[in-house]
Amino acid sequence: MCGIVAYIGNKQAYDIVIKGLKRLEYRGYDSAGVALLDGKMRVYKKQGKVSNLEEEALGQDTTGTIGMGHTRWATHGEPNDKNSHPHLSESGDLARDKKEKKHQQR
Repeated sequence: MCGIVAYIGNKQAYDIVIKGLKRLEYRGYDSAGVALLDGKMRVYKKQGKVSNLEEEALGQDTTGTIGMGHTRWATHGEPNDKNSHPHLSESGDLARDKKEKKHQQR
């Protein structure tokens, strides 16, 4: 089963979103990802547990006061890094998960 966590505020979103995703781990999932916005959109996603996502993002730019996280249970497409959510648009200014939640850079 998938889960979605989002944050908009004055604090850095990454730690808040990761903490929320960890609270959803009991629901079962095969991959996790985050989209962060702070003037520039950044998406990090990884097959497996939220801890795999944390390792992937380690040393990367995780700044942003807007963030969205998603855990995915594959109902279509195999579980892998590419199919993990959220997905980033070709232009790089829109991140989307399968539940139709959106981040758009303006």
